Amino acid sequence: MPRFLLEHHHAAAECGAVFASFNAFESPLRGRPTTASCYYGGHRIWWELDAATAEEALSRLPGYVAERTTATPVRTVEIP
Repeated sequence: MPRFLLEHHHAAAECGAVFASFNAFESPLRGRPTTASCYYGGHRIWWELDAATAEEALSRLPGYVAERTTATPVRTVEIP
């Protein structure tokens, strides 16, 4: 199954809304750690997940978050 990197970007004033939008949304991404730059002022969040399509990957996010997110197909590589 393909793997996707989801990259979400929001404004500083939207942090609370982004995190709150997950409260009423069932998602396998809830309750597990991910990488974010909000603490440092970057206001980006990244998730890696397996999904058949980019649309399926984005469907794991609340609409408010998905609208501001790109889904990029990725794979693991070894750096020589």
